[in-house]
Amino acid sequence: MTARGRRLFARLVITLVAVVGLSSVGALPASGHSVGKGRYVPLGDSYAAGQGGGAGSYVNNCLQSRNGYPALLDAHKRIRLRANPTCTGATTHQVGTKQIRALKRSTRLVTLTVGAADLGLSAVLAACTAGTPAQCDTAIRSAGLLLPPRCGDDSPLGDRLTDLYAAVATKAPKALIVVTGYVPLFQLAPADPGLAIKAQINGATTLLNCAIEKAVADAQAAGVDIVYVDVADAFAGHEIGGTGVPFINPPGTGTEAFHPTAAGYMAYAAAISAVLPSSPSRTGRDQKGTT
Repeated sequence: MTARGRRLFARLVITLVAVVGLSSVGALPASGHSVGKGRYVPLGDSYAAGQGGGAGSYVNNCLQSRNGYPALLDAHKRIRLRANPTCTGATTHQVGTKQIRALKRSTRLVTLTVGAADLGLSAVLAACTAGTPAQCDTAIRSAGLLLPPRCGDDSPLGDRLTDLYAAVATKAPKALIVVTGYVPLFQLAPADPGLAIKAQINGATTLLNCAIEKAVADAQAAGVDIVYVDVADAFAGHEIGGTGVPFINPPGTGTEAFHPTAAGYMAYAAAISAVLPSSPSRTGRDQKGTT
């Protein structure tokens, strides 16, 4: 992105963030929070790549979008996207064996959205929106084998994530690692005939976020400079069936379905921006006074 393009894009992002009312999660500041110019690498799956950001916005077969949150963060004056290995469908294994190669010792910011593909959530959504109730239930149960029984419990997925975070910290020891959760897809309404299925899917997403958040906490306890960003509040009222500006593409929208809209990715970018350190030369660990 050229300097002029970044300036124009930054103005557009800030304007649109204000329009859709994201001040509660920290609208992207004009000055830009930063962890050092030119040292940002995003990792992860379709939510990290920007799938759903809008037809015509994709730049490659990984469905990376110009409207995805990596591009929005790149619009900050002091953050420059140096590499973007994100790809739709990426699992924790693929991030840890392939995408991680993009990290350098000089990397200062890493964002991570990953875990849903490990569960086969795309298959779950297909079974629950186009299959029978029995097929939906089977798909959810299969995904649930990797999830914790309750928030705070250990889980196979949590173990994978903890290992991945440690590997990222080893490859980029100077980086602040910002890990995002996923969004509950549906606004639940008592009169909705599909309420039970939608509640199951939202429940699985909640447990997925619990596994991610616990893995982040475990990594923090081991000394990794890492933070978790919960985006659920930013999407409240904007889910499928919500009354606000749509942040999630509904069923029937092809490859866009069940992924954030352009406005939804602004919500992600704003939530990430809110946790970034204010100093352009210090990581989150530096600001806490530790080494």
